[in-house]
Amino acid sequence: MDSPPDPVSLEIFRHLFAAVAEEMGVTLGRTAYSPNIKERRDYSCALFDQHGQMIAQAAHIPVHLGAMPASVQAALKAVPRWRPGDVIILNDPFLGGTHLPDITLVSPVFHPDDPERPVYFVASRAHHADVGGMAPGSMATASEIYQEGIIIPPIYLAEAEQLRHDLVDLICRNVRTPEERRGDLDAQLAAHRVGEARVLELVDRYGLATVQAHAEALLDYAERLTRARIREMPDGVYRFTDYMDDDGRTDEPVPIVVTVTIAKDEMTVDFTGTAEQRPGPINCPLAVTESAMLYVIHCLLGEDVPANAGVSRPIHVLAPEGSLVNARPPAAVAGGNVETSQRIVDAILGALAQALPERIPAASQGTMNNLAVGGFDPERGQPFAYYETLGGGGGGRPSGPGFSGRHSHMTNTLNTPVEAIEFVLPLRVRRYALREGSGGAGRHPGGEGVIREIEFLAPAMVSLLTERRRLAPYGLHGGQPGARGRNRLRRAGATQDELLPGKTTFEVAAGDVLIVETPGGGGWGECL
Repeated sequence: MDSPPDPVSLEIFRHLFAAVAEEMGVTLGRTAYSPNIKERRDYSCALFDQHGQMIAQAAHIPVHLGAMPASVQAALKAVPRWRPGDVIILNDPFLGGTHLPDITLVSPVFHPDDPERPVYFVASRAHHADVGGMAPGSMATASEIYQEGIIIPPIYLAEAEQLRHDLVDLICRNVRTPEERRGDLDAQLAAHRVGEARVLELVDRYGLATVQAHAEALLDYAERLTRARIREMPDGVYRFTDYMDDDGRTDEPVPIVVTVTIAKDEMTVDFTGTAEQRPGPINCPLAVTESAMLYVIHCLLGEDVPANAGVSRPIHVLAPEGSLVNARPPAAVAGGNVETSQRIVDAILGALAQALPERIPAASQGTMNNLAVGGFDPERGQPFAYYETLGGGGGGRPSGPGFSGRHSHMTNTLNTPVEAIEFVLPLRVRRYALREGSGGAGRHPGGEGVIREIEFLAPAMVSLLTERRRLAPYGLHGGQPGARGRNRLRRAGATQDELLPGKTTFEVAAGDVLIVETPGGGGWGECL
């Protein structure tokens, strides 16, 4: 090794590794076809060592990144011998994925002097706007995973630099927008080529031994910092229960029970008592549950702790198999990734608020407000599929009010510009504004939700997977709950709106208008 790790070089390499993932993300976003990836940036990239441990990630989507290590491990198990130019593709939620629209690619990085063993891996995950299934956008109120789209186990997308066109054809034959899928897959492949090149540049500049030594040292460093931060928390057992509104198939609230145990420098998050897996699409694979837990931990640790696999070493997750938070196939999971993950965060934060009352905010909107639309565009003469999530109110914080009109917690996507929607889709955005008065009152009030009105210019099928329509985001320490969300449909020529369920799939005609009002955040502290 040319240069042993020291505090200065560790900080330098921390940013060098993260820069690999960041540049991969820039490439993916700029070359993608779909508005969901290009505009909303619904993708994530990361760097892994030869054992599949995450070394660095970009500041992308928390629910992607926390679950991505499981995908990399699934790829490592599926490939007995890696070769330069190999790329594995997968989206199976029960083999390391999250939900079917999130397609993951994993590829090795070889040192030129040793083409037999990879020295690193790069991975990307992107939400594809349609992967087939019973409804456009692949986010319907399904009752089993087979209704949600094409399921891809860990298989070769490319072998020794040869793209498997037959597999791409198979995938595209099972989706509603094949050319968009081809373009987005090409964008992911381009990101991987950039990631591989940047890793090799690091190796060429510093030497393989130095690069690997710093990667291992950063894992140990993150573990030490995590343990130190846990030791600062009061030992104890902290319990909290929160609820999903329903599962989209039945009306009963669905409890998520969390017991957080802090003992010295370790933390255990136990979900015993949580509801069994449900007939609707809100079930979570274990990787998603672990991802939500890691997100909360990263929030507590602060930005000075490297976001890598070392953080998870002192954290233990207990999730009963067959429960909502560790579902078995063939459970439907489209909403588990986007909605249940949010409630898991709310429940863990609710428990930790008892241990750290001056650090934990009130509940944010607690939903991604998923909207998927698809049909046939008569003007362009082709099918279309569109997916977006909507921001809302953030919870009031110990230090100030919650933010308004933004995505929170497990999503980190951007707003989809109105111009981008109307340019490529038969949709017209009639209103997009903050939902005044939706934030919960308190010494530090919750942030405001948003109102989004969309007119359909052609017949379409619409799916909504939303939460906090029945049960409001909680306030803390005397703060009031945030306003519940509401979904409405105004049929063309009608004088009254139809109130829609939080989770539903339905057809619309040209001239119909969908109005989505997202929840506000809970307030923190009693009003002075």
